[in-house]
Amino acid sequence: MNKPVVLGFVFALLSSSSFLAAAQDNIIRVGFNPGPYKEQFEKGVAPFLIKKGYKVEYKDFSDGIQVNDAVARGNIEANIMQHPVYLKSVNERLGIDNIGIVQVPTPPMGLYGGKIKALKTPAAGTVISVPNQPPNEYRALLVLQSLGWVKLKPDSDPATFSQRNILENPYKIVLKEMDNAQQVRALPDVDYGLIQGNFAVSSGLKLNSALQLETPVSQFINVVTIAGKNKDAQFAKDIVAGYHSADFKNYILTHEQYNGYLQPDYLK
Repeated sequence: MNKPVVLGFVFALLSSSSFLAAAQDNIIRVGFNPGPYKEQFEKGVAPFLIKKGYKVEYKDFSDGIQVNDAVARGNIEANIMQHPVYLKSVNERLGIDNIGIVQVPTPPMGLYGGKIKALKTPAAGTVISVPNQPPNEYRALLVLQSLGWVKLKPDSDPATFSQRNILENPYKIVLKEMDNAQQVRALPDVDYGLIQGNFAVSSGLKLNSALQLETPVSQFINVVTIAGKNKDAQFAKDIVAGYHSADFKNYILTHEQYNGYLQPDYLK
């Protein structure tokens, strides 16, 4: 092969690689856990991004660790499934630097009836299921604290929370830690379940069927998460713009299934 042919081949290869890289730049791969966030994105944000020339791909994950690792490794560009407290705990656990870029409408955690269908002073030994992740167990215990059923240590750290942080448990409630994806199915086996909103609504529970919903706290509103190195990337800016768009606001406000959600300030 003579020199001009070799150079031509190399140039063609480089051009092809550049083309593929450029094409990949227009693909936004988004990861999800069970919950309402995929539908929100698909119907409220994706049309905005598609008009800008992006192709959107959806990836489903079964837990919060894998979907965050996928973002950090660049296997997906973003995930939508977690609040900042949980994100911080996963970053520390995996030694990664994922960041939240925009809040999304989030169904609140609620106390749902299992064997006991009404809200009443618990008897000794009442069994309540709670998520087995420290930040979300902390969140669940805040609901019980709001009812006066327990009292937490004031210096409790959500990222490292455990039942050792319970200062008072006057009713001798038994807290049964379990995978949050199993809690709805396990309701018949416990007296009450403190269940994250996304798992509740994805399993068919209505928010208004909760016996008690958490008090809105901004740190528990979920966020779109990307790798920290991509904080200034155009796709990140366009995702934020999509959530802030009039079309997204109209989608959320005209679909009653989002009534009762914790809402970001830009939708108020």
